[in-house]
Amino acid sequence: MQRILLILLKIAVSGGLLYLALSKIDLGNLWSRLNANSIGWLVLAACIIVFQIFLAAVRWREITARCDAPLTLGQATRFNLVGTFFNQVLPSSIGGDAVRIWLVKNTGAGWRNATYSVFVDRAIGLIALALLIAGSLPWSYSLIADVQGRIALTAVDLIALVGGLGFLVLGQLKWPFLKRWWLTHHPYQCSIIAGQTLFNARSGPKVALLSLSIHALTAAVGWCVVQSIKAPIAPYQIFLLIPPVVIVTMLPIAIAGWGVRETAMMVAFGYADLPSQDGINISLLFGAVTFAVGLLGGLVWILSPEKSAQTAGRTPLLDA
Repeated sequence: MQRILLILLKIAVSGGLLYLALSKIDLGNLWSRLNANSIGWLVLAACIIVFQIFLAAVRWREITARCDAPLTLGQATRFNLVGTFFNQVLPSSIGGDAVRIWLVKNTGAGWRNATYSVFVDRAIGLIALALLIAGSLPWSYSLIADVQGRIALTAVDLIALVGGLGFLVLGQLKWPFLKRWWLTHHPYQCSIIAGQTLFNARSGPKVALLSLSIHALTAAVGWCVVQSIKAPIAPYQIFLLIPPVVIVTMLPIAIAGWGVRETAMMVAFGYADLPSQDGINISLLFGAVTFAVGLLGGLVWILSPEKSAQTAGRTPLLDA
């Protein structure tokens, strides 16, 4: 019953925020700006997302090896594609992570190692995103003249930075109770793994470069969407605005980020003195392209050996 109520709450949040964002927007404006050239740009955006998923698989493979849950590159890519699908159909923007954990566990890694690999992967991605936003703050401040907008941007990044860097520091502490206390044991172990991955001379630069590249590609997807509707937005503007919106969209309070992303994009464009209509249009098309790639992940899931095994074992979570 509690789980059903949570799902209904997330549906309500998505629906409410979408209504709030779209109530002031002319959707006819979006359709009128789409043409044959738009399809090419949107297809390119989808291809970039697929490449992004591949790079994320390369990074995740480095992490799974340190979690005693090693994956082949093919497995990591397939699991990430499947995770993208379930991110779109489960009532959370991180629902695909639960599926990835289940898939890794079924390779023989066990629940703990599988969970560690996904949690560390998420944490490293968040840290890289927070650092990217922090590094671009001088240019963001020049774009956002509104004081409230600057405060909001700084607060979002500061929270992410404190959380991410605090997580890394946790693994460097030598307090014995961190290993023994049930509340800190698993985060502590994950922090150690993250530190071993990032501060290693071989894997560290590779994982850092992959992480920054993944987030840069998200902005590139946004730029393709901008081009698809010929929005009067400069490349540097979309590259500065997309990362903070991504952080906000990570909050697991809606279905696949719908509603949260549109509202965040509308607010971000408003602070940057850009048309809110374009912000909503870009967000809707961004979500649509991501959903299309998610459908590709659904096809990969249907054809995968894991689906056959799941059907035989009847795992309710994945009956989608």
